[in-house]
Amino acid sequence: MAEPGQKTRRPNRGPGGASSNRAALIAAAREVFAEFGVHAPISRVARRAGVGQAVLYRHFPDRQSLGLAVFEENLQFLEALVARPETTFDDLIATLIDQLVSSNAFFVMVDPTTSDIRLAAMADRMTVVLASKLADARQRGTLRADLTVEDLRLGLDMMAAYLSRTDAPDRTGVARRLWALLKAGLAAPDS
Repeated sequence: MAEPGQKTRRPNRGPGGASSNRAALIAAAREVFAEFGVHAPISRVARRAGVGQAVLYRHFPDRQSLGLAVFEENLQFLEALVARPETTFDDLIATLIDQLVSSNAFFVMVDPTTSDIRLAAMADRMTVVLASKLADARQRGTLRADLTVEDLRLGLDMMAAYLSRTDAPDRTGVARRLWALLKAGLAAPDS
Protein backbone atom coordinates (compact mmCIF):
# COMPACT_ATOMS: atom_id res chain seq x y z
CA MET A 1 0.00 0.00 0.00
CA ALA A 2 1.23 3.42 -0.85
CA GLU A 3 1.91 5.91 1.85
CA PRO A 4 0.84 9.54 1.54
CA GLY A 5 2.77 11.20 -1.22
CA GLN A 6 3.19 8.02 -3.25
CA LYS A 7 0.88 7.53 -6.19
CA THR A 8 -0.33 4.03 -6.94
CA ARG A 9 -3.45 4.53 -8.96
CA ARG A 10 -5.30 1.79 -10.68
CA PRO A 11 -5.84 2.32 -14.37
CA ASN A 12 -8.97 4.30 -15.10
CA ARG A 13 -11.53 1.84 -16.37
CA GLY A 14 -14.26 4.40 -16.92
CA PRO A 15 -17.92 3.82 -16.07
CA GLY A 16 -17.48 0.03 -16.33
CA GLY A 17 -15.26 0.12 -13.24
CA ALA A 18 -17.83 1.81 -11.00
CA SER A 19 -18.71 -1.26 -8.93
CA SER A 20 -15.08 -2.26 -8.38
CA ASN A 21 -14.21 1.36 -7.51
CA ARG A 22 -17.03 1.40 -4.95
CA ALA A 23 -15.85 -1.88 -3.42
CA ALA A 24 -12.26 -0.60 -3.30
CA LEU A 25 -13.39 2.59 -1.57
CA ILE A 26 -15.32 0.69 1.08
CA ALA A 27 -12.38 -1.62 1.75
CA ALA A 28 -10.00 1.35 1.89
CA ALA A 29 -12.32 3.22 4.27
CA ARG A 30 -12.33 0.24 6.65
CA GLU A 31 -8.53 0.23 6.67
CA VAL A 32 -7.92 3.97 6.84
CA PHE A 33 -10.41 4.72 9.60
CA ALA A 34 -9.36 1.68 11.61
CA GLU A 35 -5.75 2.78 11.31
CA PHE A 36 -6.04 6.57 11.63
CA GLY A 37 -9.41 7.15 13.28
CA VAL A 38 -12.63 8.83 12.29
CA HIS A 39 -11.00 12.16 11.45
CA ALA A 40 -8.53 10.77 8.91
CA PRO A 41 -8.54 12.81 5.72
CA ILE A 42 -11.05 11.44 3.25
CA SER A 43 -8.41 11.94 0.55
CA ARG A 44 -6.43 9.15 2.20
CA VAL A 45 -9.33 6.78 1.52
CA ALA A 46 -9.28 7.69 -2.17
CA ARG A 47 -5.50 7.21 -2.36
CA ARG A 48 -5.67 3.86 -0.57
CA ALA A 49 -8.39 2.73 -2.99
CA GLY A 50 -6.31 3.87 -5.95
CA VAL A 51 -8.91 6.32 -7.26
CA GLY A 52 -9.23 10.08 -7.44
CA GLN A 53 -11.25 12.15 -5.00
CA ALA A 54 -13.86 12.83 -7.67
CA VAL A 55 -14.56 9.10 -7.86
CA LEU A 56 -14.83 8.94 -4.07
CA TYR A 57 -17.33 11.80 -3.94
CA ARG A 58 -19.29 10.40 -6.87
CA HIS A 59 -19.95 7.27 -4.82
CA PHE A 60 -20.01 8.80 -1.34
CA PRO A 61 -20.84 12.51 -1.09
CA ASP A 62 -19.92 12.64 2.61
CA ARG A 63 -18.44 10.61 5.47
CA GLN A 64 -21.90 9.56 6.63
CA SER A 65 -22.60 7.90 3.28
CA LEU A 66 -19.28 6.09 3.40
CA GLY A 67 -19.97 4.93 6.96
CA LEU A 68 -23.40 3.70 5.97
CA ALA A 69 -21.90 1.71 3.11
CA VAL A 70 -19.58 -0.07 5.55
CA PHE A 71 -22.52 -0.71 7.90
CA GLU A 72 -24.54 -2.09 5.00
CA GLU A 73 -21.84 -4.65 4.24
CA ASN A 74 -21.58 -5.56 7.92
CA LEU A 75 -25.34 -5.91 8.20
CA GLN A 76 -25.62 -8.05 5.08
CA PHE A 77 -22.98 -10.36 6.52
CA LEU A 78 -24.89 -10.60 9.82
CA GLU A 79 -28.18 -11.27 8.04
CA ALA A 80 -26.58 -14.12 6.10
CA LEU A 81 -25.03 -15.45 9.31
CA VAL A 82 -28.29 -15.58 11.28
CA ALA A 83 -30.13 -17.11 8.32
CA ARG A 84 -28.09 -20.28 8.85
CA PRO A 85 -29.89 -22.53 11.35
CA GLU A 86 -26.67 -23.68 13.00
CA THR A 87 -25.68 -20.12 13.98
CA THR A 88 -25.97 -19.55 17.72
CA PHE A 89 -26.37 -16.40 19.76
CA ASP A 90 -22.70 -16.71 20.75
CA ASP A 91 -21.69 -16.92 17.06
CA LEU A 92 -23.65 -13.76 16.35
CA ILE A 93 -22.14 -11.87 19.27
CA ALA A 94 -18.60 -12.98 18.38
CA THR A 95 -19.11 -11.64 14.85
CA LEU A 96 -20.64 -8.40 16.14
CA ILE A 97 -17.69 -7.88 18.46
CA ASP A 98 -15.28 -8.45 15.56
CA GLN A 99 -17.20 -5.79 13.63
CA LEU A 100 -17.12 -3.41 16.59
CA VAL A 101 -13.35 -3.81 16.74
CA SER A 102 -12.63 -3.57 13.01
CA SER A 103 -15.24 -0.94 12.10
CA ASN A 104 -15.32 1.06 15.31
CA ALA A 105 -14.65 4.41 13.65
CA PHE A 106 -17.85 4.00 11.67
CA PHE A 107 -19.89 3.46 14.81
CA VAL A 108 -18.60 6.83 15.98
CA MET A 109 -19.04 8.47 12.57
CA VAL A 110 -22.72 7.65 12.12
CA ASP A 111 -24.83 9.83 14.40
CA PRO A 112 -27.59 7.72 15.99
CA THR A 113 -29.72 10.81 16.60
CA THR A 114 -29.90 11.64 12.93
CA SER A 115 -33.17 11.59 11.07
CA ASP A 116 -31.47 9.85 8.14
CA ILE A 117 -33.98 7.22 6.99
CA ARG A 118 -31.13 4.99 5.77
CA LEU A 119 -29.82 4.66 9.31
CA ALA A 120 -33.31 4.06 10.72
CA ALA A 121 -33.87 1.25 8.20
CA MET A 122 -30.55 -0.32 9.17
CA ALA A 123 -31.44 -0.07 12.86
CA ASP A 124 -34.68 -1.94 12.15
CA ARG A 125 -32.78 -4.67 10.29
CA MET A 126 -30.29 -4.95 13.17
CA THR A 127 -33.20 -5.42 15.57
CA VAL A 128 -34.39 -8.37 13.46
CA VAL A 129 -30.87 -9.85 13.42
CA LEU A 130 -30.49 -9.62 17.20
CA ALA A 131 -33.99 -10.84 17.93
CA SER A 132 -33.56 -13.91 15.74
CA LYS A 133 -30.92 -15.43 18.03
CA LEU A 134 -31.84 -13.75 21.31
CA ALA A 135 -35.11 -15.65 21.61
CA ASP A 136 -33.29 -18.98 21.22
CA ALA A 137 -30.72 -18.10 23.89
CA ARG A 138 -33.48 -17.09 26.31
CA GLN A 139 -35.39 -20.32 25.65
CA ARG A 140 -32.28 -22.41 26.29
CA GLY A 141 -31.86 -20.59 29.59
CA THR A 142 -28.43 -19.10 28.87
CA LEU A 143 -29.73 -15.52 29.01
CA ARG A 144 -32.20 -13.86 31.35
CA ALA A 145 -35.80 -14.42 30.33
CA ASP A 146 -36.58 -10.69 30.67
CA LEU A 147 -33.71 -9.59 28.41
CA THR A 148 -34.95 -7.52 25.46
CA VAL A 149 -33.36 -6.61 22.16
CA GLU A 150 -33.25 -3.01 23.40
CA ASP A 151 -31.23 -4.13 26.45
CA LEU A 152 -28.80 -5.98 24.21
CA ARG A 153 -28.48 -3.02 21.85
CA LEU A 154 -27.81 -0.71 24.77
CA GLY A 155 -25.00 -2.97 25.94
CA LEU A 156 -23.49 -3.14 22.45
CA ASP A 157 -23.78 0.65 22.08
CA MET A 158 -21.94 1.11 25.37
CA MET A 159 -19.21 -1.24 24.13
CA ALA A 160 -18.90 0.69 20.87
CA ALA A 161 -18.61 3.99 22.74
CA TYR A 162 -15.92 2.64 25.05
CA LEU A 163 -14.01 1.01 22.20
CA SER A 164 -13.99 4.31 20.31
CA ARG A 165 -11.75 5.66 23.08
CA THR A 166 -9.51 2.58 23.14
CA ASP A 167 -6.26 2.39 21.19
CA ALA A 168 -6.62 0.17 18.12
CA PRO A 169 -4.09 -2.48 19.23
CA ASP A 170 -5.96 -2.94 22.52
CA ARG A 171 -9.52 -3.06 21.14
CA THR A 172 -9.84 -6.83 20.71
CA GLY A 173 -8.79 -7.61 24.27
CA VAL A 174 -10.88 -4.81 25.74
CA ALA A 175 -13.91 -5.86 23.67
CA ARG A 176 -13.67 -9.43 24.97
CA ARG A 177 -13.40 -8.21 28.56
CA LEU A 178 -16.35 -5.85 28.10
CA TRP A 179 -18.49 -8.62 26.61
CA ALA A 180 -17.57 -10.98 29.47
CA LEU A 181 -18.78 -8.34 31.93
CA LEU A 182 -21.98 -7.68 29.98
CA LYS A 183 -22.70 -11.36 29.47
CA ALA A 184 -22.38 -11.99 33.19
CA GLY A 185 -25.08 -9.40 33.78
CA LEU A 186 -27.28 -10.78 31.00
CA ALA A 187 -26.97 -14.44 31.98
CA ALA A 188 -29.85 -16.37 33.42
CA PRO A 189 -29.54 -16.65 37.22
CA ASP A 190 -28.75 -20.38 37.18
CA SER A 191 -26.59 -20.56 34.06
